[in-house]
Amino acid sequence: MTVDAKMNGQDYKDEKARSSYFGLPALDVSVAFPQATSASSFPPSVSDYYQFNDLLTPEEQALRKKVRQCVEKEIAPIMTKYWEKAEFPFDVIPKLGNLCIAGGTIKGYGCPGLSITGSAIAVAEVARVDASCSTFVLVHSSLAMLTIALCGSEEQKQKYLPSLAKFDTVACWALTEPENGSDASGLRTTATKVEGGWLIEGKKRWIGNSTFADLLVIFARNAITNEINGFIIKKNAPGLMVTKIENKIGLRIVQNGDIVMNKVFVPDEDRLPGVNSFKDTNKVLAVSRVMVAWQPIGIAMGVYDMCHRYLKEREQFGAPLAAFQVNQQKLVLMLGNVQAMFLIGWRLCKLYEKGTMTPGQASLGKAWITLRARETVALGRELLGGNGILSDFLVAKAFCDLEPIYTYEGTYDINTLVTGREITGLASFKAAALSKRSRL
Repeated sequence: MTVDAKMNGQDYKDEKARSSYFGLPALDVSVAFPQATSASSFPPSVSDYYQFNDLLTPEEQALRKKVRQCVEKEIAPIMTKYWEKAEFPFDVIPKLGNLCIAGGTIKGYGCPGLSITGSAIAVAEVARVDASCSTFVLVHSSLAMLTIALCGSEEQKQKYLPSLAKFDTVACWALTEPENGSDASGLRTTATKVEGGWLIEGKKRWIGNSTFADLLVIFARNAITNEINGFIIKKNAPGLMVTKIENKIGLRIVQNGDIVMNKVFVPDEDRLPGVNSFKDTNKVLAVSRVMVAWQPIGIAMGVYDMCHRYLKEREQFGAPLAAFQVNQQKLVLMLGNVQAMFLIGWRLCKLYEKGTMTPGQASLGKAWITLRARETVALGRELLGGNGILSDFLVAKAFCDLEPIYTYEGTYDINTLVTGREITGLASFKAAALSKRSRL
């Protein structure tokens, strides 16, 4: 008789089932490593070395405190379990809704009307504890909701934004395609006008929240004008199929999907009238790129906080790890990165609020911040030694979660080229253009 049969149908791969059968206790990280507290009990924040909190308004400070308390209490204890299973913790959605951060800078329609700094700080505080949950909020709020707010009709705003602001309904935002990632303007999904509406045909890929979203904000090429248009598609629309992307190494809680649309009918009232070219999507991307830059800031803050506590708790050679010179040097380098990242992110927000932020500035901010965050998290992984590869101690999970953030909303290389184009006046994106120039 096999072990599986002896276990009466219990999954042998399940740790608790296997441990119970063999009479062994399930692994408890606090028992295995009594000198180190796991991230389920999140460490206090000690990363604001230059007191940047003083740069925030009282309202922004209060929002930061409220979000921090919520995610430390509600998300920190469960994030590792859901990250390992690559499942989404739907129970936290109402709790995020109670924070009143969905909709960010949108005013009216039940949205909070935050400053962009306040909205960015909220994203960073969620990312400090869990990057995946911050991505969930960003896709829903800074992409889908903002597109409806900036490009939708008054009727669409009244119809959709109030429920989205409370997280009673969830939205996703679909631009990227299997054959068009960095070159998103070359998308191939089509929209064909028919009586009473449009037929959408095509594919989208890497779309966060798409497996359970109530609303899908979709971009397609108008079959007559060849311009990019925007549409709102309801879940379960005939011809719409969404498949979860499996086997990711990062942002595992985020439910990314492949979307296939086979003549999906969208009524005229669900076409976004303010999207008539790819330039219109840039109005949304300008904000979201700033917001995405705050994700690695939050991740780096959390990793620093975790390492700071760990090095003081964990002892080797008869002394806390924090007492060794090389560890202090790495910790200080991490701290310096966090200060610089925060200041760049804060300055981006101020430029946006003044209406003077350029695409190149946003791109440089996102590229540089994610680069420094990568360095910071890598140092943290070194500091935790063997425990640095366990998701229980946050750093390994953050190490993996940062990789997709380094790539989405413009890869590091693409963002540097956006800034390069702005400072030189020369675009270097298309290979054909480069080949033509080389022949001259």
